Amino acid sequence: MRMTSRPKTREQRRVRRHLRLRKKVIGTAERPRLVVFRSLKHTYAQLVDDGCGATILAASDLQKDFEAAGKGKIGQAVGVGKLIAQRAKAQGISSVVFDRGGYPFHGRVKAVADGARDSGLEF
Repeated sequence: MRMTSRPKTREQRRVRRHLRLRKKVIGTAERPRLVVFRSLKHTYAQLVDDGCGATILAASDLQKDFEAAGKGKIGQAVGVGKLIAQRAKAQGISSVVFDRGGYPFHGRVKAVADGARDSGLEF
């Protein structure tokens, strides 16, 4: 999505930051990009291979095999990080490139990263 005018909403500013970040962060088949998206209620993560433009795996706090690692949204985000790391290990992926999705690296985004690192993914 290309914007020619100044972004007005919070979401438009986040997308602009994400596009700026995406110039440098590229995922490959050997080292996919771990993308984090947070909505007001839920947290999502996916592994993307930018070479072929495909999502390899995905995890969220809405799935049946999800277990929260604590209370609140931060605990859910840690659980999402652990879940995506377990699924990546099962597919033979041990190293990823982290894409914060235009969000600041704190709170739920940092919790997803910490949960994935604790379960054995390398950034």
